Amino acid sequence: MTLATAQRGGQLIASRRLRRRQEGLSSIALLSPCLIIILGGLMLPLALMARFSLNRFVPGQLMVQALTLENYVRFFTDAYYLEVLFRTLGMALVATLACLVLGLPAAYFLSRLKSQRLKAALIFLTVIPLLMGNAVRAVGWIVLLADKGLINAILIYLNVIKQPIRILYTCTAVAIGLVAVLLPFMIITLQSVFDGVSESYEDAAMSLGARPLVMFRRVMLPMIMPGIFSGCLLCFVLAINAYATPVLIGGPSFQMMGPKVYEQAIKVFNWPFAASLAFILMAVTLTFTMTASLAIRRRYGRV
Repeated sequence: MTLATAQRGGQLIASRRLRRRQEGLSSIALLSPCLIIILGGLMLPLALMARFSLNRFVPGQLMVQALTLENYVRFFTDAYYLEVLFRTLGMALVATLACLVLGLPAAYFLSRLKSQRLKAALIFLTVIPLLMGNAVRAVGWIVLLADKGLINAILIYLNVIKQPIRILYTCTAVAIGLVAVLLPFMIITLQSVFDGVSESYEDAAMSLGARPLVMFRRVMLPMIMPGIFSGCLLCFVLAINAYATPVLIGGPSFQMMGPKVYEQAIKVFNWPFAASLAFILMAVTLTFTMTASLAIRRRYGRV
């Protein structure tokens, strides 16, 4: 009896191992088209761009084959490009923080709505801006923020100001434009996270005497932190790589890394330096992402 039981147990273990191996092969087969697309459409161009960044630029010859770090040395020894990098980081952080502050209560309100029709309508209104291109939205902000735009016209009409104030082509205008572009992403991300958190947790904390802020900090925040991290990461990556908004709303005097990469590649035809700018921007983005992920994981656990 004992031998028969042991044999059945061995057969069961063997069948489980075989099933897991078959499931693993099936998963690989299903993932292989995506992996091929990623390798062909992303990794190979990145490898080619990495090789370009080590070449040398010669006017009139576009690019000379070399193995040199002079493009990276040029960037880190030039105060102008370092200022552009810090400005890009600052604008991305400000836009991400503003989206979090504005999107958190909006997402909570949407998730706790009882009327499903009203909730669906408000979600639709939230994502409507995403149906338009960045250039179209930027032109709309130009109409609003220009010296003779709608905002200045209203302020002058109300006797708040006597002369138009400069809003367009400033850091403030770029921050407003970025927040307008990124806020729907933050709201939708956080709203889906709030939907997964039962209201019973809030009711239990409030019934035990916790104030709303204490309840949010001690109960809600640890549970929604993965969503906050995902929303902030999405907004930060989109903001740090923004192109249309800085160019159209910031004007020629306002420089960020995205437009600089385009300028060096398309206008100056300095492909090695453009490739090095792109890699520096990617490295900075990955560094900030990993640092934030480790800090949040240390404080709240896995994200």
